[in-house]
Amino acid sequence: MTDNAVTTEAQTPVFQIQRVYLKEASLEQPNSPAILLDPQQPSVDIQLGVEATPVAEGVFEVCVTATVHTKIADKTVFLAECKQGGIFEIRNLPEDQMGPIMGIACPQIVYPYLRGNVADLVTRAGFPPVHLAEINFQAMYEQQQAEAAGQAAAAPQVQ
Repeated sequence: MTDNAVTTEAQTPVFQIQRVYLKEASLEQPNSPAILLDPQQPSVDIQLGVEATPVAEGVFEVCVTATVHTKIADKTVFLAECKQGGIFEIRNLPEDQMGPIMGIACPQIVYPYLRGNVADLVTRAGFPPVHLAEINFQAMYEQQQAEAAGQAAAAPQVQ
């Protein structure tokens, strides 16, 4: 192999899924069984989060978390939280592409597994399944970037 071939191979962009896994799952029904007899429709609040963490050189863990909190008045019917993780090998990409890859591409791969796990967990707890909506991770990422830029602009400048 020539030096040129080795250099080209070393610079080839790499994006591989190493593993997708359920990192964490919890479900609480603190007011059961009494709350289960209440005929009122519960309110449902769903929060999503994305985090990326370096694991090793060129290897990253990207997690998407969903928190589903259902309440009747001020009493919790159930609180479910799932964190779906993925391990990705990402090498030889320009630095300006790393944010979008970890904030858009990786969460899009992990999210369908999270949706299934949330629905399964809630159903196994005896409730109708909660089907998380499709998410536009690009819009979510761009919104986070705009908020971060706004906070940076609002921060006092140190001379």
